[in-house]
Amino acid sequence: MSKILLHGTEAICEGAIRNGCRAFFGYPITPQNEVPEYMSVKMPQIGGVFVQAESEVAAINMVYGAAGAGIRAMTSSSSPGVSLKQEGISYIACARIPCVIVNIMRAGPGLGGIQPAQGDYFQATKGGGHGDYHLIVLAPSSVQEACDYTYRAFDLADRYRVPAMILADGMIGQLMEPVELPPMRDLKEIPEKDWATSGHYGAARRVLNSLIIQPDELEPHVNEMQRTYEEIYRNERRAVEYCTEDAEIVLTAYGTVARIVKSAVNELRKQGVKAGCVRPITLYPFPDDTYAACAARPNTKAFLSVELSLGQMVEDVKLAVNGKKPVYFYGRTGGNVPEESEIVAAAKKALAQAEAEK
Repeated sequence: MSKILLHGTEAICEGAIRNGCRAFFGYPITPQNEVPEYMSVKMPQIGGVFVQAESEVAAINMVYGAAGAGIRAMTSSSSPGVSLKQEGISYIACARIPCVIVNIMRAGPGLGGIQPAQGDYFQATKGGGHGDYHLIVLAPSSVQEACDYTYRAFDLADRYRVPAMILADGMIGQLMEPVELPPMRDLKEIPEKDWATSGHYGAARRVLNSLIIQPDELEPHVNEMQRTYEEIYRNERRAVEYCTEDAEIVLTAYGTVARIVKSAVNELRKQGVKAGCVRPITLYPFPDDTYAACAARPNTKAFLSVELSLGQMVEDVKLAVNGKKPVYFYGRTGGNVPEESEIVAAAKKALAQAEAEK
């Protein structure tokens, strides 16, 4: 199959369209503006719906309505825009409505800057809004993965009846790389949603609601949601390992940074340091089994989490390693991206510190 050059934002759109997304609702914010721009052209061509909403709050509630009617629906935004969507995301999660949310992260907090960052990890993986809920969170590190993971996100969301999120930093959104597009899926192949609001008179009444007043009704509902998250945890943890079999220092990163970390691992190996890396694909559920397996290897001496934040994913790495090996952190923030040489130096420092602390 031939490949075409696409920006990350365009690849996300193609992944969505080709797996049945027929409703998009969004609002402009850099660095994801190309997503609604692309969808505004493509959706009418395939019989879909595009609406530039009056706000992020309006956009996520439009997703609630369309997805609740059984349509594969998507919205996209960037950091502060996703914050504005959080109430609606919590409503959607409680109503058990599948949809896909794209966050092309920018620097923060506040309005911050338009440069790439990863400061939204906590927001994405720990719920983000109010109440006990989770999203499935996928983290692409290439334009090809941006397409593939968005395609897969719709299937995962439908399978478990949960919202799924594509979490990508601004570089992934703006990169242009060759992409092999998946085939256009026949909408008739998508399983019918027997829970969706049909709008047909005479059919069984279906209610998708997040307002459950009675405690004795809300508690079992939330417990049922928790059982779904436990099933997702058992089935959907994904990570990629690189040179970890004999590694003394295991670096870990997601998104664009993982690409730089992989180069740093190659440079460390050239310098005689046995390094490897783990790249989580699913940030929720976090692939703790992969980290635990690395930590159990006798040659592993330390872990180093590299992030475009002041340290968020490192907490999940520490929980996964469970004290078996020391876990260190190196991060940049404000939209700054570490160079390979910085990561190499941080890895050497972490390894030396782990050996000194034995």
